Amino acid sequence: MSAMKEHRSLAEIHESVSVPEKATFFRRWWLVAGPALLVSVGYMDPGNWATDLAGGSRYNYTLIWVLLMSNLMAMLLQAMAARLGIVRRKDLAQACREHYPPWVNLPLYLLAELAITATDLAEVIGSAIAFQLLFGIPLLWGVIITTFDVLLLLTLSSFGVRKLEALILSFVGTIGLAFLIEIFLARPDWVGLVHGFIPSLPDATALYIAIGILGATVMPHNLYLHSSLVQTRRTGRSRKDIAASIRLNTIDSTVALNLAFLVNAAILVMAAAVFYRSGHHGVAEIQDAHRLLEPIVGAAIAPIAFAIALLASGQSSTITGTLAGQIIMEGYLNLRIRPWLRRMITRVLAVLPALFVILYFGEDSTGSLLVLSQVVLSLQLPFAVIPLIHMVADRKGMGVFTIKRWVQILAWLVAGIIVALNIQLVISETTRWIHEGASAWLIRGLVFPLGVVALLLLVYVSFKPWIDRIFALKKAPQPASIHPAMDEKLEFQLEAPEAYSRIAVALDFTGSEERLLNEALRLAAGDPDSEIRLFHVVESPVAQIMGADADDSEIQEDSRRLSGLVAALEAAGARASSELGVGRPVQELSRLISEMGADAVILGAHGHRGLGDILHGTTADALRHRVEATVIIVPVSSN
Repeated sequence: MSAMKEHRSLAEIHESVSVPEKATFFRRWWLVAGPALLVSVGYMDPGNWATDLAGGSRYNYTLIWVLLMSNLMAMLLQAMAARLGIVRRKDLAQACREHYPPWVNLPLYLLAELAITATDLAEVIGSAIAFQLLFGIPLLWGVIITTFDVLLLLTLSSFGVRKLEALILSFVGTIGLAFLIEIFLARPDWVGLVHGFIPSLPDATALYIAIGILGATVMPHNLYLHSSLVQTRRTGRSRKDIAASIRLNTIDSTVALNLAFLVNAAILVMAAAVFYRSGHHGVAEIQDAHRLLEPIVGAAIAPIAFAIALLASGQSSTITGTLAGQIIMEGYLNLRIRPWLRRMITRVLAVLPALFVILYFGEDSTGSLLVLSQVVLSLQLPFAVIPLIHMVADRKGMGVFTIKRWVQILAWLVAGIIVALNIQLVISETTRWIHEGASAWLIRGLVFPLGVVALLLLVYVSFKPWIDRIFALKKAPQPASIHPAMDEKLEFQLEAPEAYSRIAVALDFTGSEERLLNEALRLAAGDPDSEIRLFHVVESPVAQIMGADADDSEIQEDSRRLSGLVAALEAAGARASSELGVGRPVQELSRLISEMGADAVILGAHGHRGLGDILHGTTADALRHRVEATVIIVPVSSN
C-alpha cells in the first residue's frame, strides 16, 4: 500500500493500446472501440434483470419509456465521462480529488464505495443464482464461489486490455443471443410495446421500480470507469488528435449503449409478454422467472438460455465493477494497493450483506435485495453526475473542448430529473415507513439526519463554482498598482503554437476579398499542407426556400466568383477550394466550418448583406461561440 507518485489511472494498462495517427478511420475506430463495451455490461447486469422483470411482469410494457429515457441520459453522461478522460487524462475520481476540499472528497468517496458495493452485490447474487439454476449449487455456496471467481477472471488483465475486451464481447454476444431466443419464443404484443413509450407512472410502486431502472441503467460507477478506460489508448495530443479521439469514443459509446438498451428492453418485453400476459404479475425473483418460463412458453430451451445469459451477465459485470472500485480508491485517496487485494475488498463488501440476507431472510428475498441495490445506485447518482458536469464545463481545465452551452443545459436537465426523482423517492418511502409503523427513532435519528447531510453536500457540490467566485471576490487583495513592478518576475508557460492547417475564409463579395485572401496566405505561410477554403452564403429568396437545390442567377454568379478566387490562390502557391452555402449566414457558416474541421476562420469587419452585421458584432459573436476554431476579424473598408 502506497501513495501514488504518478497520477495515472489504472497504471497497469494505462496507454497500453497505441492508436496510429495516420491509420484509416475504420482502423482507428477499431483500436479505440472497447472501453464503452466494458462500460455497457454494467447496463445489463443482474440488477437490471431484477428491475426489468419486476417492471414488465407488474406493469406490462408501461415502463419501457423509462428504459429509453435512462439510455438517452446514459449516452450523454458516458460521452461526457469519456471526454473528461481524453482531454484531461484524469478519471472522474482524480478530478474530484483535485477540485474539492478533503472534507467533501471523503463523503464523495464513501458514497462512491457504497455504489460499488451495491453494484457488486447485484453481480454476486446474479452469479450465485445462475450457478444454482444451471448446476443446482445452493445459493449460499454460490455466493461463496463468487468470492474467488473475480480473481480468476481478472488475471486476464495481465494479458492486456484488448484480451479483456474480447472476453467481455463474448459475454455480451452470449447475452444478446440468449434474449433473441427468448423474444422469439415469447411472441410479444408489438402494438402494446409501442404504447409503452408514452410516459406514465400508474402508482407509487411504479415510481420505486422506475427509479430502480434508472439506477440500474445510469450507473454512477460507470462514469468513473469510462473516464479511466479511455486512457488505455495512446493517441496524439494535438488538438486535431484529441478532437478525433472524442468523436471515435462518442461513436463507440453510442453503439455499445444502444446494444445494452436492446438487451434491457428484451428482458422487460419478455417479462411482459410471458408473465404479465399469463397473469403472473408478481414475478420479481429471477428464480421464479426461470421456473415459469418453460411451462408458459412451452420450450425447454427458454430457461436454459435465460440461465446462461444470467451467468454471462454476472461474470462480465464482475470484471468491470471491481475495476471501477480500484479506480475510485486510487483516484479519491491517491492510494494504490495491489489490484488483487483491492478487488477482493470490493467483493467481500458485497458478499457479506448477501450472506446475511440469505441466512436471515431466506433465498426468496434476493429479488427485493437486487431492486434495493439499484435504488441505492440511483440515490448516489447525483454525487457523480453533478461533479462530472462541472468538470467538462470548466474552460480552464478543458480548453477548447469544453462542452457547448446547449450540452450543459441538457446535462443539467438530466441532473435535475435524477435529483427530483430521488427526492420524491425518499419522501414516498419515508411516508410509507411511517404508515407501516416504523420506529420514530429510526426516522428522526437516522433517516432525517442522513438526508439533511446528503442534501447539504449535494447543494455544495452543485454550487461550488459560484461559491468559490464569491469567496475569491471577498478575499482578493487590492493591487498596489495597475501594472506589476518592473523587477517582478512574471512566469508563463509558453509553447510554440501549431501552424494552422485548415483555414476557412468567409466572403461577402463587397470588395474586401483581396484583403481577406492575403490574410489567409499569411496564416498559411507557404505551408504546402495548409488548406484554404472559401465560403460564401447566399441569402436570396429562392435559396431560402429551396436550399441546396436552388440554382438562381445569384448562385451561378457567386459560384463563378469563388472559382476565380480559388484560381488566384492556387496561382499564389496555396492549396485552395471553395464551397457555397445557402440560408442563414450564422447557421450555415458554422455548419460548413465545422464540417471542414477548420482551425482558423477569417471574417471581414464590414459588409451590407450576408455578413453585413459583422460591423455591429452580432454575427461575429454568434459565429465565434458556434465554432471550435480561432476567429480572426480583419478590418476592411468599403469600396
